[in-house]
Amino acid sequence: MSINIEAYILMACLVDLLVGDPRAIPHPVVLMGKAIEFLEGLMRRITSSPAGLRTAGMVTAVMLAGGSWLLTYLLLLGAFRVNYWLGAVLTVWLISTTIAARGLAGAAKEIYDLLKKGNLTEARRKVGWIVGRDTGNMDVRDVTRATIETVAENIVDGIAAPIFYAFIGGAPLAMAYRAVNTLDSMLGYKNERFIDFGMASARLDDLANYIPARLTGILLPVAAFLTGKSPGRAISAVLQDASGHPSPNGGIPEAAVAGALGVRLGGLNYYHGQMSFRPYLGEELKPLEPDHIKQVVNLMYITFGLAVAAGLLILFVAQRCVFL
Repeated sequence: MSINIEAYILMACLVDLLVGDPRAIPHPVVLMGKAIEFLEGLMRRITSSPAGLRTAGMVTAVMLAGGSWLLTYLLLLGAFRVNYWLGAVLTVWLISTTIAARGLAGAAKEIYDLLKKGNLTEARRKVGWIVGRDTGNMDVRDVTRATIETVAENIVDGIAAPIFYAFIGGAPLAMAYRAVNTLDSMLGYKNERFIDFGMASARLDDLANYIPARLTGILLPVAAFLTGKSPGRAISAVLQDASGHPSPNGGIPEAAVAGALGVRLGGLNYYHGQMSFRPYLGEELKPLEPDHIKQVVNLMYITFGLAVAAGLLILFVAQRCVFL
């Protein structure tokens, strides 16, 4: 008896929801991070010119993304040849490692609990684990906004995109996407160190997230409706404000969440002591408060379910069309 891709993905989602990423089990992203550090060091010993670093960065991105796909494919090929169920279990686990719903919700809940207890110092420290901005001088509103923005953006990176690629190409393509996302998180900065070397990683991530981000922009208003929020404001915020975000993809889920909750995201951030202003997203109908963190997590979970349901529906229709 064989298992189809739909069942693999459903079981992988269940594994993420129930178990997440246990620290006792080595996570593929950790290995990717070490590979990126090794390749960066190697490439910088070979070249230091801007043009050379751009080429080296492109080679690094292709090697890691392509290598992740190939390694996953060969690993599963070998596992299935040894034993079918070994291959099936490994497939489910590998896909589950590309999804981050439980981990994202857990991090957000931890920050929410700290804010509700009035422990702003610890909340600042915890939010610093999930955002790249300076957190030392944040007030409750800033910590809340940073948490909501991170959860919203990662609805694409940690949920919709890996599910999208798993449906298209199984565990190998989902793992290649996770490699692309890891490359961007480590190299895709526009500072002096990475402006050239990280250019290819940032652009590859933008390309990989282009369709998943726009699908998320469709699903989030539906999730807003199902949770009693405003789908109309979510759609309006995406259409009016998302393009102002520095990321061609990140503004879509953040604007949708802002509109759905009736809050305003964006504004002044600090990175390594330097001010950076992001255009506002959404209309401030309500002041930001910690309870909005719980609400964005609810939107995230509903969107998670909708993304899986949409993938199953599209795959079902596509399979039926093939046999017509």
